[in-house]
Amino acid sequence: MRARSAPATSKPAQANARLLKLVAHMSQMSQDDAKRAAAARAADFVRSGMRLGLGTGSTAAFLVEILGNRVANGLQIVGVPTSEATRSQAQSLGIPLTTLEETPELDLTIDGADEFDGQLRLIKGGGGALLREKIVAAASKRMLVIADRSKQVETLGRFPLPVEVIPFGLEATRRAVARVLRENGCPGEIRLRMDRSGGHAFVTDGGHYILDCHAQSIAAPELLAQALNAIPGVVETGLFIGLADSIIVADAAGVEVIGAQEF
Repeated sequence: MRARSAPATSKPAQANARLLKLVAHMSQMSQDDAKRAAAARAADFVRSGMRLGLGTGSTAAFLVEILGNRVANGLQIVGVPTSEATRSQAQSLGIPLTTLEETPELDLTIDGADEFDGQLRLIKGGGGALLREKIVAAASKRMLVIADRSKQVETLGRFPLPVEVIPFGLEATRRAVARVLRENGCPGEIRLRMDRSGGHAFVTDGGHYILDCHAQSIAAPELLAQALNAIPGVVETGLFIGLADSIIVADAAGVEVIGAQEF
């Protein structure tokens, strides 16, 4: 007996599938457009002669691309990259680079964020560069954050909080981090970040691991940051407090500058 072929998908179902795919594509494009718009507005704050901290992540990559074009047209800047990925991109675009050893004081750092609240407090580290990002931001006179509107929250914690840790004593450090989270009213699952293959722990540019803490809601970010940083084995947290001077946020309605309007 001849096997029956699978029933053909109906035309309405095919149309719906195409529509869903188109909507998803448009949504992604819209977010990328918002990121690019925020980056373009941030580039307007850059002047020739500036010493810049160059951030890491998808939004910061748009900024580096824009700066590369302006350098090719005569903009004179020097940058300190916050990751090896950003270093590679900047070098490919001909952006002159330096180090904090050679240039320990910077005029401005422009970087993205995974979350920010109304007090300009941030969660960063989704790209795995939080330690270098914080060092560079702290060495800068000003920090300008760029983001699309989806990163704005009432309370930090929806995005898992990255905590960079020493590989030695990992389980002891993880338990200490879990205890601190409970004591600060934000218990949740803690996951060791894995690399893209899923078979090995993700290793930062500094040779460390990252614990992603699903806190959900962080009522007192300052207290939590202080308690986490007191744990032996913790290198740094993704809570950036008191560092951002302005946030440029973009969505379909336009671009908004929150905080300081001029530098």
